[in-house]
Amino acid sequence: MFGKRLFVSGAIAILIGALGACSSGGDESGFDDGVTYEQGDTGTGATTSAPAQDDTVHGLKDDVRHIAAKTARATRPHLVRKCATSTRRVRHTSSSGSGSKRRTRTWYTTERYRSCTKVRSGTETYRRTVRAEEWCVELDDVNGDQKTDDVWYQVGRTVYDDARAADDHARLEFVPAHEGC
Repeated sequence: MFGKRLFVSGAIAILIGALGACSSGGDESGFDDGVTYEQGDTGTGATTSAPAQDDTVHGLKDDVRHIAAKTARATRPHLVRKCATSTRRVRHTSSSGSGSKRRTRTWYTTERYRSCTKVRSGTETYRRTVRAEEWCVELDDVNGDQKTDDVWYQVGRTVYDDARAADDHARLEFVPAHEGC
């Protein structure tokens, strides 16, 4: 009884910790949707503030690139459910009386049951992903360094869409998923 309570309380503690980690902010994918971009000297561009983080990079938009997912045909075993009906002998007992007058009666019955398994029946074709879809943005003057040009960053879909809509040489600020593309 005590062991079961201890197990349940431990499971609850782990669940609370996992939910706390999930709700601590941030995205599991590592992409940040916040983008800040401004027009050069015109001052007509809208500014959206991004969360202040150490991983944030900023610079002037140079180019954007979308790399489509690549798939290939592949085969795998095709599994089907096969069921068989069978019988088994079941033993039953019944006791009556007490002490030296106790009697035990035993009888057997036949019970039907059905067992199902998955068995291989040929193959099936499917599309497997060879290369995942990627969205990339190229920046010049990365983090204010005028010598750092043509640096590619892999970003999320929303950051890519915002960068694609921005004018050339507009100031962008985002948190990249990876450097390089």
